[in-house]
Amino acid sequence: MRVPRLVGLMAVDARETARARGLLLTAPDRPEFSLAVVDYVVRQYPPPGAEVPRDSMVYVWFDFGPGEGGGGVHEPRIPRPPRGGFQRELDEPGDPHKVLSSP
Repeated sequence: MRVPRLVGLMAVDARETARARGLLLTAPDRPEFSLAVVDYVVRQYPPPGAEVPRDSMVYVWFDFGPGEGGGGVHEPRIPRPPRGGFQRELDEPGDPHKVLSSP
């Protein structure tokens, strides 16, 4: 049987999907996995589409590990962007590929 895609599903939906396919589900980062309901799966192993025997264990994670994504905090941006609207990008000086137009 093929492993379904569980990434993006809530914990309760991931458990139901795995159970319906005859697979066992565990979450190494959630000791209380049976109580998790609205946490979203961010990664799984084996990957979706992998062929596994019935009653195989599928591992899912709800948190990104260190250095594995998760956007982090991006604000405030220092230095701040300049005030005002869009500015025209200037041509590189001495660029031979640019055609100069006369006024």
